[in-house]
Amino acid sequence: MLRRIVLAVATSAAASFAALSAAPPVAYADSSPFMPPPVSGTGDDHLTVTVREAGEGRDGTFELDCHPAGGNHPDALAACEQLDRKTSWGTGPFAPAREGGMCTMQYGGPATAHITGTWAGRPVDATYRRGDGCEIARWDTLVPVLPDLSA
Repeated sequence: MLRRIVLAVATSAAASFAALSAAPPVAYADSSPFMPPPVSGTGDDHLTVTVREAGEGRDGTFELDCHPAGGNHPDALAACEQLDRKTSWGTGPFAPAREGGMCTMQYGGPATAHITGTWAGRPVDATYRRGDGCEIARWDTLVPVLPDLSA
C-alpha cells in the first residue's frame, strides 16, 4: 500500500514537472516583474503632461523627454529618474488605481493631470485625479512628474 502511495506521488510530481516544461514561454514583459525595462537612449521616451486646477505656477502643458532628459518640464531630470524608479515589468507608473481597493474617503482637491506619449516603448494615455486616498497616492507616486500638492 505504501509503495502505491509513493509511486502515485512520484508520478504526479513528474507529470506536473513535464507540464511545466512543456508550457509555452512567458513573454518578457511578464516574466520578471522586478527587472526594469530597457533604456533605449534614442529619445523614444517622450511624454506630454497636462496639469489643470493644481494652482498658480503648477498648471500647464509640459513636454518631458527622457534618455536623455529634456523638454520644458520644470524638473525634467528628477521626473525621468522617478519614472525609471517606478517602472518595472508587470507594473508601471501609469497603471490605474486598483479596482475594488480600500481607499480612504478624502478629497485631495480639484487638480487633474493627463499624460500621453511613449514610455519604455509603450503608448501612454493616463489620467490622474485626487478624489480619494488611492488616487491621491497614485498622484503622489509620480511627483515630480506631477506637481507636489501635499503641502
